[in-house]
Amino acid sequence: MARRLLPLVVLTAALLAGCGSAPVAQPAPGPTSAAPGPAPSSTPTPAPSRTATTTPVDPVAQAVAGLDRRAQVAQLFVVGVPADDPDQAEALVRDTGVGGVFLRGRSSAGAAALAEATGSWAAVTSGPRPWVAADQEGGQVQTLSGPGFPALPPAAEQGRLAPAALADLADGLGSSLASAGVDLDLAPVADVVPAGTEEGNAPIGHFDRQYGSTAEQVRAAVGPVLRGLDAHGVTGTLKHFPGLGRVTANTDTTARVVDDVTTADDPQVRLFGELAGAAEQPFVMMSTAVYTRLDGSAPAAFSRAVVTGLLREQLGFDGVVISDDLATAEAVQDVSPGQRAVRFLAAGGTLVLVNRTDPAQQMIDAVLAEDAADPGFAATVDDAVRTALTAKARAGLLPG
Repeated sequence: MARRLLPLVVLTAALLAGCGSAPVAQPAPGPTSAAPGPAPSSTPTPAPSRTATTTPVDPVAQAVAGLDRRAQVAQLFVVGVPADDPDQAEALVRDTGVGGVFLRGRSSAGAAALAEATGSWAAVTSGPRPWVAADQEGGQVQTLSGPGFPALPPAAEQGRLAPAALADLADGLGSSLASAGVDLDLAPVADVVPAGTEEGNAPIGHFDRQYGSTAEQVRAAVGPVLRGLDAHGVTGTLKHFPGLGRVTANTDTTARVVDDVTTADDPQVRLFGELAGAAEQPFVMMSTAVYTRLDGSAPAAFSRAVVTGLLREQLGFDGVVISDDLATAEAVQDVSPGQRAVRFLAAGGTLVLVNRTDPAQQMIDAVLAEDAADPGFAATVDDAVRTALTAKARAGLLPG
């Protein structure tokens, strides 16, 4: 366009001169005058290129989409194998795709040997890797005690340690579990056992499993334990909501264990809510005792009033809720195995813990049948699957 305008400018100047206009004096170029630059190109400057935007991939949605319905439901089960014979877990994971393996009992195998076994379980699945869980509390409840696993004092002694010593113990606990491929500790115990009642409290105090006799004492000890686990990529589990500190019988061996004292605003209940909201994102394990002042009609693990109404809605916990054992515990034997799993999930639970392989398939089949028959229950299962896989995404257990 500039080259077309140049003759027109010259012609106009000549016409003006011919009409008697005074010529316009042009300054003489000085020694510092810049040479005229090239005429601008008539080719338009291309617009800046725009970087293509892509929608971020949701790893949880991707994982859900990669599983059929049976595989999704299987992710809601953590199934026990003998800690001293863990090799059978490989077939369990490969053939059923369960969400996790629980090492039950006791093992004196070293951390290196166990790491070899747990690594093989991850290798046989193309989907989400299984949780590897153990009861590593201390004292009489310590699944793993071979080379690489330090001896742990019972929680009652841990609670009396100086803060620095407890932090060191918790760090060693997390490090030893991680070195063996264990990424889920079914600990620490958050139950509060009132002072002077320890021996009469069959499931907790009798074995010194409590960190203290007040909510404040338990909070001060459980926090560092959770942080020590989390520092090594191990998820902790607060148990046994809403608390077993006041019962006199053990749900593992007694058909109906009752707490007539605990209320929704009890300090022990509030303690679980505070600890469950920690940055470490612990799981919460449900008790199978009956709490008459919360819901006297069913064990807490089967109660929607306790799991959803109290833990999720009132205390605001939106993470993984895992059951206590629903396979052999005497407290649940009056309910068929399949209905134990259905009732726990319907109450708002996430992961069904069964310490034997025998009932697992029966439970999965029962959940699938209820899922097909009841759209409301199917929506509840959808929520549980997403919650379970969100926790796996956080733990690095999803594909990719």
